[in-house]
Amino acid sequence: MPSPSPNSTFTLITLSGFLWERSTTVSAFALMENVSTINTDRTGSFDIYKYDITNAEKDGVWDSSYVSTGVRDPGVEDILGSDTRKSSLNANGEVNGYAIKGVEFTYLKVADIRTYTEDDNGASHVEVLYGITQNGANNTFLSAIGVSAGDRYVPADSEDGAMYFYRSDTLINGLKSALANNSITVKNALERFVRENSGMAMPSTDSYGHTSASDLPLGLYLIVETKVPEMVAETTTPFFLSLPMTSVNGSNADDGGERWIYDVTVYPKNLTGIPTLEKTVREALADTGKSGGSDAITDGFAHAATASANDTMEYQILSTLPSITSEATYLTDYSFVDTLDAGLSYRKNDVKIEFFRNSTCNADDRITVWNEGDGKFSASYNDTPGMTISMTAAGLAEINGSYAVYTKSDMINSGYSDCIVRITYSAKLNPDKSLICGDDGNSNDVVLVWKRTNSSFYDTLVDDCHVYSYSLDLTKEFSDGQGDFSKVEFLLYNDTDGYFVTAEPNESEGIYYVTGHIPGRNDATRFTPTADGSILVKGLEDDMYIATEIQTANGYTLLRDDIQIVIEATESENLCDIYVTDVLGVLQNDLRYADDPEGLYKNMPQKHLEHCLLTASAKVDSNTVTMDADGESGNAVVPLTVVNTRGFNLPQTGGHGTWVYGVAGTVLMVAAAIILVSARRKKKLGK
Repeated sequence: MPSPSPNSTFTLITLSGFLWERSTTVSAFALMENVSTINTDRTGSFDIYKYDITNAEKDGVWDSSYVSTGVRDPGVEDILGSDTRKSSLNANGEVNGYAIKGVEFTYLKVADIRTYTEDDNGASHVEVLYGITQNGANNTFLSAIGVSAGDRYVPADSEDGAMYFYRSDTLINGLKSALANNSITVKNALERFVRENSGMAMPSTDSYGHTSASDLPLGLYLIVETKVPEMVAETTTPFFLSLPMTSVNGSNADDGGERWIYDVTVYPKNLTGIPTLEKTVREALADTGKSGGSDAITDGFAHAATASANDTMEYQILSTLPSITSEATYLTDYSFVDTLDAGLSYRKNDVKIEFFRNSTCNADDRITVWNEGDGKFSASYNDTPGMTISMTAAGLAEINGSYAVYTKSDMINSGYSDCIVRITYSAKLNPDKSLICGDDGNSNDVVLVWKRTNSSFYDTLVDDCHVYSYSLDLTKEFSDGQGDFSKVEFLLYNDTDGYFVTAEPNESEGIYYVTGHIPGRNDATRFTPTADGSILVKGLEDDMYIATEIQTANGYTLLRDDIQIVIEATESENLCDIYVTDVLGVLQNDLRYADDPEGLYKNMPQKHLEHCLLTASAKVDSNTVTMDADGESGNAVVPLTVVNTRGFNLPQTGGHGTWVYGVAGTVLMVAAAIILVSARRKKKLGK
């Protein structure tokens, strides 16, 4: 491993006292020539190797104690630029090396190198100066680095009337001070200066992080990063490079100050990093959600939730914006591609985007709120069902350049750099056959797609969450097989949340789909079996239910007691399978969004957000039951059979008992007639 050097700054290129200083780590190596004076007939060149030092340090293969020389060092390339590496961040083993592909550097010659000789009280005064042509563009450049015409070496004005000449110290200290005072403004100014004044864009770094420029006229060059791939968190600070440069002592050279180097190798560092993404869900409080219904990101939101059909589900997406440090790191795309399972439907036009200073997302730390009518983003829908939330030009301009977080006076970052984006919207669980019951759940995944100023590179992050629902399959039977199912009625009461279940029957399917809940018994749905005795209720969340038989067929007994049904959803040991095929944060991991037919762009894996799926179990009257599957989705349906037995009848009208009463009546009637006749005879006889 290269020998250590300070991690905070390295800057390095020396030419006759000229020191290239940087705010981020830089190493330089150079091919040296044994020539102590400049050969003005020669041209110069430089090679740049771009490596992910951030993760190399995390992996323990680099500690930045390296002293660069301008000379190419194969040892560095063996460590950082090999085809494969073992990364502590990648549990799956080998990934590509630390080379960063897709970085564009642009260079511009800004000064000539001159040897100036003057008379100094009878003695000769000789030194190297840098001549900068006097024009508006160069004045803008000098102003950006805090150097004015008054800072020039005035005695050299006679050398060339079209130029001002500056000592290296003036240029070095000016750039260093300007960057320290207002990094983002200076970087933007210099990047624009180079682009707008015929700067030459180098080929983007290849899969080994390499690019080069050759056959260059000798002079002082300003080099800036003008395009970076999406994982670059901070662009390399603009730097000067002198062609040729004087040799420097370092890890692979010990002849500093002895030679001019015409072919220089540079190993600049970028800070790297990617956004974060997490998606969670909760049932709306109005639909008996187990939350307080607040705006807090921790209030009931989780990767998994249960709900009843027709309930409203509230989703939140949390994403950390990448660092934005100059125009080269500006986002040109920041979109969320959201996809629902068929069992869910968007409640359209309720998307809201909030920006926060930190991950707590408290109201006091809220920067701004965007609604759909503000023109900062668009939400479009398709029949998948899917929704794409895309930042508009106005939204991206605010994200990249707002001064709400980083003021002009202390700008190291720009816009909403490193801030938290929170997106909220809602969907409902469909009360129809599209609803998935059981352990498969109804998933909702989101892909974050983002892009820097680089025209070819996109990257993605993915996360998802799941909504679970269940069914009750009550089979009605009569002890003698003769009862009329159409006369049977049940009520279903959610004892956990205190409401009666309402549902609508689908006659063709023979299924009741839950549609809501009410507090009153009188308006509750009366569940009646189909012709084969089945009551299938689809779309119940994991709660305790009370099934009450309120009516049965004539001649059969109602149930003595209510039936208690408990559905319980718990976390399983199974990870969500979205992570089987997609590792969050792998650069260009989705070729739908990358110009990468050969699959060469992968790099820098990051730990993804793992979460486990739910699984369900059930009890009926405290007895554990085995839940049935719904298609291929296991633990979906609670089976329950209810048997009505025949009732005991009163004696029938007619028969033996009736005859007895008839005889007695006849006897009484005959006796009455005899008495009546006897009385009439006595009257006639005058007795």
